[in-house]
Amino acid sequence: MLICCILIFFIKKLIKICMIERCSIFLHGNLIILLQMKKAIITGASGGIGLETAKRLSAQGYLLTLVARNKQKLEEVQQSLGGDKHQILVADLTKKEDVRQVCLHLLNNKYDLLINNAGTGSYGRFTDLLLQDQLDTMSLNMDALVSLSYTFLTKAVSGDALVNVSSLLAHSSLPGGAVYAATKSFVANFSESLWYEYKNKGIFVMGFNPGAADSDFHTHAGKDTSVFPRFVMSTVSQVVDELMQALSARSRPRVIQGFKNRIMLFGFRFLGRKSAINIMGKISPGLSQ
Repeated sequence: MLICCILIFFIKKLIKICMIERCSIFLHGNLIILLQMKKAIITGASGGIGLETAKRLSAQGYLLTLVARNKQKLEEVQQSLGGDKHQILVADLTKKEDVRQVCLHLLNNKYDLLINNAGTGSYGRFTDLLLQDQLDTMSLNMDALVSLSYTFLTKAVSGDALVNVSSLLAHSSLPGGAVYAATKSFVANFSESLWYEYKNKGIFVMGFNPGAADSDFHTHAGKDTSVFPRFVMSTVSQVVDELMQALSARSRPRVIQGFKNRIMLFGFRFLGRKSAINIMGKISPGLSQ
């Protein structure tokens, strides 16, 4: 009887530990093995690149925390990925208080991987757009990303990884999307510096730069994807294929997604800066009639 009570007590303790640390219990012969599962937190996880990345990581066995501002969409994603084994955090990362709440969560919970994917932007001539929308773009694309990166890295250990999703536009000015392109340039350069600072600690940092993807981002920005030449478009699945490959390889601090995009950037090197800006202005969706 005493042995049974001790065994029940021990099992309850193990279950409690697993619930807190999100571990799994495995039996191997007479041994009980407590295996801590990898955990990832993804911002902008309710659609597009964030959603597809969540699907891939879930399939690899990661326990996920999904962050976005739309509770209904987050709950739908959570259920599609297996329900309560994954967590959701409803947060509008343009708001400082919501950023603080996510940072507090990062301080109180250990993660192996942070993917800063949330981003926003607006297309149009600078003074034709609302100033507050531009400031919100800067808050989300830069301020929130820096805050979450800082908090994650204070607890990161060897083997952990940070992915900051930038854009192909990090490498070029974009008339008709001036603030958005500038914020993405910040993200790309910021990520490269962090890669160097933390590589000797065994912590991998990557700036991932996708080109134009067939997602709802452009609709939210005020344009649909029909304004882009089809030859430069990638599907969300193609984008995430390369993100996952680069994350697995853990070799490059800055990754340009898409062979055609890499060729295009290579060609831009032979143009003068003025010529490159003129080309970008002529094809910009923000200045198209």
